[in-house]
Amino acid sequence: MVDGAVVGRCGVGLLVLVAAHRDDTEANADKMADRVAGLRIFGDAEGKMNLSLADVEGSVLAISNFTLYGDATKNRRPSFIESAAYADGERLYEAFVAGLQRRGVPVETGVFGAHMDVSLVNDGPVTIVLDV
Repeated sequence: MVDGAVVGRCGVGLLVLVAAHRDDTEANADKMADRVAGLRIFGDAEGKMNLSLADVEGSVLAISNFTLYGDATKNRRPSFIESAAYADGERLYEAFVAGLQRRGVPVETGVFGAHMDVSLVNDGPVTIVLDV
């Protein structure tokens, strides 16, 4: 939600918090889109994580989140120097979303750079950090 209005949502699928590193490129964004689209994380008939978004007819809610690159190893206040600059981050976020769409993944988004209230119903204790 942004300013009290729902701007994106998904049902069965993935909430993807997207951060761009200062050294990332469009090729990195496309590789990440490919990885997310093909990630076998949904349970099959035996309950094993073996199915992809396409297999479960799922979608993605992609939320920009530069703070994922916050580094608090030396201080209590995180440093964000590893995050991409605003314009680069926005370009790479949009490239990631476009990469998912090219692969046939239904995608909804938040609003880049906005203060967002994000709600999640986590179906199982699974959170995965992906980096390319």
